[in-house]
Amino acid sequence: MSKEYPTVKAKVHITLKSGVLDPQGKAIANALAHLGFDGLGEVRQGKVIEIELAETDPAKARDSVDAMCRKLLANTVIENYAIEIA
Repeated sequence: MSKEYPTVKAKVHITLKSGVLDPQGKAIANALAHLGFDGLGEVRQGKVIEIELAETDPAKARDSVDAMCRKLLANTVIENYAIEIA
């Protein structure tokens, strides 16, 4: 994105909803246990998406990113998402 425009940076944290099976989280937990890390509870895997927007109003940026999440970035049937605006 060109630096000519004022920008807002957003981070979207996407995780599986509680109760949805997380085979990647289970594999990570098993690997950590095999490496000697004891006392682990449930391990859940997720993703972070960073987006730079040509926007000066944080509320408008949040609304735009929320729409992106609902339309493409998150599967809202099985995933939750949280948005951070910097």
